[in-house]
Amino acid sequence: MGVPLDFTAIDFETANGFRGSPCAVGLSKVRGGRIVEEASWLMRPPAGHDHFDPRNVRIHGIEEHMVAHEPRFADLFDQIGGFIGSDPLVAHNAAFDMGVIRSALEVSELAGPAYEYACTVILSRRSYSLVSHSLPFAAEAAGVPLINHHDAVEDARACAGIMIDVAARNEASSLHGLYATLGLQLPASEAYIPGVVPLSKHTRTAAERLANGTALNGWVSWPTEGDNPPPNPDAESTHPLFGQTVVFTGNLGMSRPEAKQRAAELGAQPASRVTRGTTVLVVGDGFVADDLVSGRVTAKAGRVMELHQRGQQIEVLSEAEFLQMTGGRWPAAAV
Repeated sequence: MGVPLDFTAIDFETANGFRGSPCAVGLSKVRGGRIVEEASWLMRPPAGHDHFDPRNVRIHGIEEHMVAHEPRFADLFDQIGGFIGSDPLVAHNAAFDMGVIRSALEVSELAGPAYEYACTVILSRRSYSLVSHSLPFAAEAAGVPLINHHDAVEDARACAGIMIDVAARNEASSLHGLYATLGLQLPASEAYIPGVVPLSKHTRTAAERLANGTALNGWVSWPTEGDNPPPNPDAESTHPLFGQTVVFTGNLGMSRPEAKQRAAELGAQPASRVTRGTTVLVVGDGFVADDLVSGRVTAKAGRVMELHQRGQQIEVLSEAEFLQMTGGRWPAAAV
């Protein structure tokens, strides 16, 4: 039977494009497959990384003045860690939320433990046939509709509901058992010890930009597709983009060749056209998942929806979701 289905679902909201800028966290504790306790905190991001980007504010609605008198991440981490305890963590696009913990610890010069974790994006792909595996779509498929997306505790609750439903569908009584059933291994983050464990790439990049005062370029059009670089064979196999065939459409805040390179570094195979081999389409131009319902889609996205209706396992990502998955940042000029 294995151990009971016990875990803590977690969701962070960040003030800007750097993962180490948490401004809110929501936690939902599950015992024996049922939600038994929840917690949430607003917080000031770590000093030096506490500016609020208007694009992030537009997504989650948290403004700088709303956290002006809240404790910083470093002051709250004992409480957050105390709530989590020894539980494995569950998050939707876990690479992002685990990256938030790691980068926030690094810039706060604070030690933190290792965590086992599961990603409900990956599990949603294994369990539901959806044109988008964004949290609202996956939550609806799991029977736990999400009303107030980007409220941290509601997102954590929805994530917990997805995990509970996926485990039930696979008759799994534990996260380890579920991952084993699906032929996967439950990943784990590394414990962080300041001055001993090297800083993550995201934190090093943020530190360089802070020291140099460099700004990112503005929006750039994509006049050419560029080459399709091969996927990185040494990329982390638990990342949501690993093993995917990714096509881009519309305008993002980077050149298409750069977007392709970022995807390839994470183990994805970039491609130039939507075919039967396509598994992910990234849509720019301000697209959000709800546009799939309203019909505001590009020609490539329309093609994806046609293929999906014919049974092809393919999904659509917004620019924001792609940036979150790749650790990218909003362009400075794109306000």
